[in-house]
Amino acid sequence: MHQLSGQDASFVYLETPHTPMHIGSVGIYDPSTAPGGRVRFKDILAFVASRLGGARSFRQRLVRVPLDLDHPYWIEDPDFDIEFHIRHIALPAPGDWRQLCIQVARLHARPLDLNKPLWEFTIVEGLDNIAGLPKGCFALVAKVHHAAIDGMSGVELSAAVHDLSPDKPNRIPDDDWSPDSLPGIGDMLIRTYFNNLRAPFKHAEVLANTIPGLARLTKGVGKGDVSLAGVKPAPKTRFNGKVGAHRVFDAVPMKLADIAEIRKAVPGATVNDVILAVVGGGLRGYLEARGELPDASLTAMAPISVRGEGEKAALGNLVSAMVVALGTHIADPLERLRYVHGEASNSKAMTNAVGAKTLSDYSQLIPSGLAGLSARLYTRAGAANAHAPVFNCVVTNVPGSRVPLYFAGAQMVAMYGTGPIFDSMGLINTVYSYVDTIAISFTSDRDMMPDPQDYADALKSAFEALKAAAAPKPAPAKPSKKAGGKNG
Repeated sequence: MHQLSGQDASFVYLETPHTPMHIGSVGIYDPSTAPGGRVRFKDILAFVASRLGGARSFRQRLVRVPLDLDHPYWIEDPDFDIEFHIRHIALPAPGDWRQLCIQVARLHARPLDLNKPLWEFTIVEGLDNIAGLPKGCFALVAKVHHAAIDGMSGVELSAAVHDLSPDKPNRIPDDDWSPDSLPGIGDMLIRTYFNNLRAPFKHAEVLANTIPGLARLTKGVGKGDVSLAGVKPAPKTRFNGKVGAHRVFDAVPMKLADIAEIRKAVPGATVNDVILAVVGGGLRGYLEARGELPDASLTAMAPISVRGEGEKAALGNLVSAMVVALGTHIADPLERLRYVHGEASNSKAMTNAVGAKTLSDYSQLIPSGLAGLSARLYTRAGAANAHAPVFNCVVTNVPGSRVPLYFAGAQMVAMYGTGPIFDSMGLINTVYSYVDTIAISFTSDRDMMPDPQDYADALKSAFEALKAAAAPKPAPAKPSKKAGGKNG
């Protein structure tokens, strides 16, 4: 048995019927590269079965402590059945992009079964009419609970089911795996008793680590290296109320080379700064067209991995976060990028001063039972509609492979991401890079965003405007010399 951290457990406590807390991906594959030029569903079942030893989360399920007196535990599922976790559907004709987005949104809206290992793969066939993709592609829509993985450990899970060439055989199953028995109530209560005895020492350690961080932050503010001027509640938008049960999904791919060129226009700017500026421009265009653009800048929460080199395959979440203003109040694309770069640099300085790892450790201070009760009361009371949001949306960046990947012999031709939304935060932008492309995918509440294609179009327009503004200007032509010599 392995106990969840406070941060991992928080995603279990935050889950309600309207706010399933899983993350996921939408990979699109071309089966023509597979042996024989096709991939059958039974081939996929056998392929994934041979890779189960590559990630612990495949066969581990949750066991909750009675009354949530302590954080849950992971055990090896004694009733594991791979066919429960891998499903198979097909789009009707014509099998276009809009149909796929609707199907992804429907799948993403359904909660995972918390009494099973917390993942699902759905194979979606019939992708025959998507621009830029060969006919006959299929999608793998993956869902994994946020309690089990973060973006970085999700990359490790993806690696378990992908190869670098199409002709890799199925692997030998992990014969060392063995299921656990369900623990008894008495055993769990005894563990809870001893954990509660140790809790004050854990709290003291976190608080002790905070003191030097606050000292560094105070020193940085005094020297002018860090500014607290922008630390204030975010403006209220349509995305910052109580979310419903339904979702929308769409994605906008861009070339990594274009993003790299754009960042050169602002000294010191990063790829992440460019993406944040594009999201800011997209939100500006979307809200302005509806007469809902606030005067103050919208803000985004950006997760930061605190996963060490030896923790890449570790189960669960090792993340902190920073809040960055998106410059939605600025019309000029380059000025917005400059503003976002400055805001992101300042937010990083604040996070680094206190310590990203220390900030993530604050989740250990949350009493387990109180956390679950608070989440349920917050949702039932509709409290998200009554206060200013801490931030308006999430922008999370997941690094992908720079070389082509293969699933059961089929080459991945596109990759997008999905993420959870919750009360007071109804829009998440998942940024996923793959080979020479980077895509901004987004998940939102269907009532908050009934027209996801309009937001996708706004993101495209913001990217094109920034690309045009950052393009090198041609040097002015030199005046030609007049023919003839001097007058004598």
